[in-house]
Amino acid sequence: MNEKGTATGSRSAVGDREQAPPYHAPRTRSVLVVEDETVIRDLLVEALSEEGYRVHAVASGEKALEALQERLYDLVLLDLNLPGIGGLEVLRTAPSVQTDAQFLVMTAFGSVDTAVEAMKLGAFDYVTKPFQMDALLLTLERACRESDLHREVAQLRARVADEVRNRMVGRSPPMQRVFDLMERVAPTRASALVVGETGTGKELVARGIHDLSNRARKPFVALNCSALPETLLESELFGHTKGAFTGAVQGKRGLFEMAAGGTLFLDEISAVSSAIQVKLLRVLQERTIQPVGGREPIPVDFRLIVATNEDLAERVRSHGFREDLYYRLNVFPIRVPPLRERVEDIPLLANYFRLRFGEENDVEPPALTRETVSRMMAYPWPGNVRELENFIERAVIMHAGSRSIPFEPQGPPVEKLAQERELADQGRLEGWTLDRLEREYILETLELTRWHQGEAARILGINRRTLYRKLKRYRKEGVVGGEGGDRGP
Repeated sequence: MNEKGTATGSRSAVGDREQAPPYHAPRTRSVLVVEDETVIRDLLVEALSEEGYRVHAVASGEKALEALQERLYDLVLLDLNLPGIGGLEVLRTAPSVQTDAQFLVMTAFGSVDTAVEAMKLGAFDYVTKPFQMDALLLTLERACRESDLHREVAQLRARVADEVRNRMVGRSPPMQRVFDLMERVAPTRASALVVGETGTGKELVARGIHDLSNRARKPFVALNCSALPETLLESELFGHTKGAFTGAVQGKRGLFEMAAGGTLFLDEISAVSSAIQVKLLRVLQERTIQPVGGREPIPVDFRLIVATNEDLAERVRSHGFREDLYYRLNVFPIRVPPLRERVEDIPLLANYFRLRFGEENDVEPPALTRETVSRMMAYPWPGNVRELENFIERAVIMHAGSRSIPFEPQGPPVEKLAQERELADQGRLEGWTLDRLEREYILETLELTRWHQGEAARILGINRRTLYRKLKRYRKEGVVGGEGGDRGP
């Protein structure tokens, strides 16, 4: 026996070989053998080649690093006791260039501590010398199967990621940033806080994170917290026991239990009362819930994603939201950009909705002309993607059979929104009263509509008789001329 614990000069260096069942791999595997003893190295090359592996062998750590830089391998059979650069050093360096390779290390009997260290560095398994060849082949087979499984999972996740991106529709840099953050947080257990204006698609982001995670096969449970009063919200979240309150004729599981193994999405989290906030904090800390009327805590396994269109940090500063809960929720924030910040996505979204609503309503969807698309991209879409979706759905139904979709947004035009902002800024600077601000707003709207009172009343959200009475008063005050088109001093 030499210092490496292996007999040299005979086939017994790897033990008596028994006939192992062949591993029918889905493709030919490439193996790098790193072994400085010639007899062992030659025996491994011969045995692995007979099993159908493509084998490349080197005798040192330096040669191994060169080989790993030059080509990709499926498996690396690495001796830890090498002259010069040792096996552990190879293992520390190799994963940076061999991200998919499985490393199987060989060590002398009595050096198991070194093998354990190799496992901590990412080795798949280890064998001690002398070893049986059939046992080695079975270990290589397990490594191949695990490699296949990892590859299949990676391919599945890539397909799911493509589906999520296609479902959300967006190629703009702001949306690519959102997709990147979703893919980063999805494999973890971290809570996510999704923020954004109303209609930006915060629930789609939450669903995407769930679909990209290893919880995808478990439930995705969603709740809008602003839709329920505090008493009902508590029961909905945590469940209740029979007789817990009047009308509780039977027990009920809460949403935390229903989301077991999956994801719970709470929208409008800023609407939750301080009492519920305390209970949410306890659930996040202890991972247990206590149903209304219950005495024993129930362990729960869930992933929590919350969303809001408010500035939670500002709510914390104004004492409207618990600071400790805020930091528990804000582990991984994701901001969903408003549509006006991702203008280049508007044509993609519009065409996606056009085709979808045409199919859903069994009509031939009208085309989107260049002029319509141009006007849509100039419009600020205060209701974001939801407003665009509603506009396209209405247009497809209203103009079914027509050649194209005209641009007829239901909200005020771009110019009007700009005027509103200018008026508000001017009013703050000059210290206008509320009555003055209302008057300027009405007169600006009339000018924008060329004094078409019906259209102005529609935009203002009042009836024509109300508008007529206000104009009559403004004329008496000398604010506008007698014919209505000229402002007074």
